[in-house]
Amino acid sequence: MSKLLIATTNPAKLAEYQVLMRDFALDLVSLRDLAIKDEAPESANSFADNARIKARFYFARSGLATLADDGGLEVDALGGAPGVRSHRWLGADADDRMLAEEVVRRLAGVEESKRTARLRAAAALVYRKEGNVLERVAEAAVEGIIAKRCLPTIRHGFPYRSILYLPERGCYLAEVPEKEASLMSQRRVIIARLADSLRELARLG
Repeated sequence: MSKLLIATTNPAKLAEYQVLMRDFALDLVSLRDLAIKDEAPESANSFADNARIKARFYFARSGLATLADDGGLEVDALGGAPGVRSHRWLGADADDRMLAEEVVRRLAGVEESKRTARLRAAAALVYRKEGNVLERVAEAAVEGIIAKRCLPTIRHGFPYRSILYLPERGCYLAEVPEKEASLMSQRRVIIARLADSLRELARLG
């Protein structure tokens, strides 16, 4: 069975990929499983390019097919910020609540029609086939608006789900039941868009 490195140290993200990819005949491993502690640079100006950088970085270090992603919150009223700096926006010492509440604070007084935002994600898959290194990239987003207050509870590693309100559902993204949230996840869409390549990788096993 082909091994696929899911290049993340976020346990919640890894768990989500394990659920989304359970129908593929792939043996998923993590950075922790391989004892890889090096951090890939995230120097690009787009989620897709950062995903490419990280996938290439960990593919080179592990020798395994690698899936890496990058994602975050884009707020139109903030010119797309925090964007690619979503998890580093306020510095290394900022926790999830600080990140979420700062977005709400900066939109104080902004009318609802101008509070549009989205959680965007991009993933890059790098693998070897017949001596050639192949690379595939896919993107997806969940659209909503920034709520006027943050939910009391924030799931670790996913701060912006507690401020992204989904008008068509009448609730925050964080309030969508887990099974339903999985169906609308931007990562689910990404995996669907990479499905042909993932099946090809599985056949190479």
